[in-house]
Amino acid sequence: MQIIKAQYLVSSPDWEKCPPPTKPEFAFIGRSNVGKSSLINMLCNNEKLAKTSNSPGKTQMINHFEIISANEVSGKQSSWYLVDLPGYGFAKISISSRRRWEQMIENYLRKRANIPYIFVLIDSRHSPQKIDLDFIEKLNLWQIPFSLIFTKTDKETQALVSKNVKAFLASLSKQQQFLPRHFVTSSRKKTGKKQVLDFISEEMDDRRTE
Repeated sequence: MQIIKAQYLVSSPDWEKCPPPTKPEFAFIGRSNVGKSSLINMLCNNEKLAKTSNSPGKTQMINHFEIISANEVSGKQSSWYLVDLPGYGFAKISISSRRRWEQMIENYLRKRANIPYIFVLIDSRHSPQKIDLDFIEKLNLWQIPFSLIFTKTDKETQALVSKNVKAFLASLSKQQQFLPRHFVTSSRKKTGKKQVLDFISEEMDDRRTE
């Protein structure tokens, strides 16, 4: 898949105010400061598309981006939404605001009708974090299909990244029978870009044949 055009569309305070669910959309979520905006910008070939910040909690609403892509083999174009969701975990916000965010995210994930898949971002620099495993457990409970994207692989040695990825998958195998698809990425080196985009393309093709 090649991204031909990517543009910001709208930010919504809850799922009911999101754009009409007329296109497939792929949502990206992860712990605060996991590198979500940088990953989105890398995938879309636009460093200024999603706003990046060193301050956790920058994303506070459901952000829709409209994407036009082309299949590298057939050349057929597709239109879909890429969604940037607020991060979970640490953020310098009040407890009431955090609860509102959590409810907003849950409602979006459980009630939005046009989500084939979501991507859960995991920081590859760290050993398995309970907050990530707990969030994935919720996704399984809600029966929401997901894949994992390990980020910031250029920030540590490949040996440590590999160790952390294996440890996370091992921890995950203790709470679910089948492991999800996973991708290892670096926004700076553009590692994993083709694999993630090709996976999205495959999912859209599968959706069209259903």
